[in-house]
Amino acid sequence: MYYFTHNNTTIDNTTVYSEISSEFDSVSSRYPVQFTEYYSGLIKKPHDGIWKQCMPDSRELEDTAQRPDPLDESLLSPVPGLIHRYPDRVVLLVSNCCPVYCRFCMRKRLVGSGVSPMGRDDLRTALDYISSHPSIHDVILSGGDPLMLDDASLSHILSGLRAIPHVAVIRIGTRIPVTLPARITADLCSMLGAFHPLYINTHFNHPDEITPESATACAMLADAGIPLGNQTVLLKGVNDSVETMRRLLTGLLKIRVKPYYLHQMDLVQGTAHFRTSVRTGLEIMRGLRGHISGLAVPHYVIDLPGGKGKVALLPDDVEIQGTTLHIRTYTGETVTYHDVTTPQE
Repeated sequence: MYYFTHNNTTIDNTTVYSEISSEFDSVSSRYPVQFTEYYSGLIKKPHDGIWKQCMPDSRELEDTAQRPDPLDESLLSPVPGLIHRYPDRVVLLVSNCCPVYCRFCMRKRLVGSGVSPMGRDDLRTALDYISSHPSIHDVILSGGDPLMLDDASLSHILSGLRAIPHVAVIRIGTRIPVTLPARITADLCSMLGAFHPLYINTHFNHPDEITPESATACAMLADAGIPLGNQTVLLKGVNDSVETMRRLLTGLLKIRVKPYYLHQMDLVQGTAHFRTSVRTGLEIMRGLRGHISGLAVPHYVIDLPGGKGKVALLPDDVEIQGTTLHIRTYTGETVTYHDVTTPQE
């Protein structure tokens, strides 16, 4: 398998680099930095909502209180590159590369740490695992970004999954329509359309990411019969206001993308400066419900530490005692969650 390459996947913006040169050198020695010329071109001014998502920040190195893998994905990985948390679905990490390394990435410990996608031997082992577990009906391709693989490699993976009778649904998680929309081609859409039912969840976080280019990419995928959802991460200083979130969510509907999840920031080491309180998320949900179309209102979720899974929260749906939350999981278990935020909030 090989990575798709594009000549705009480059750090080639002298003005941008001069603004971040000192932080670039220190941060990139630990957490890789990469962004496309297209995505950096969306920056309107230093430290705006696009800048903060892709430019290195020395605070990434100051956050040592949290764990690199708070969701215990490594413990839920029975074979290399496969995460099995829920009974009926698995995540397949087919790529270790993205066109943009988001500074808030929940897999900062892994993404960009190497240049090789999942090898054929590991893929075969993963497919054998899925085949031997008839309870698995849903497979999510993730990484990194699966669409960084070339079309032939993606087709090989999808063909392997479609050969397993009990795999009913395939999903792809990708930020390519946001960060490198030129990757969405007619050939890619035609290939993906051969593997229905196939769903794509993309990842818009800010209204400035909705552009003619990203809209065209989403339209091509939708025209290929692929339902599009969106997972947004709640990010301090990027989208943590009701107005920004309303613009983003209603804008997504206009480009045929259904808002799906609003994620509370995971407790990942190196990301504390992005983290809002859960109260902020609940207040945003209050500001959305009844004020915009129900089609545009996502599920506000926390992916609980320790591999306990995602739990959706409504404004009156969680017991809060100071900075401690008591949250009921899908299994009926009550989990204590400590609402960790930055000192300024």
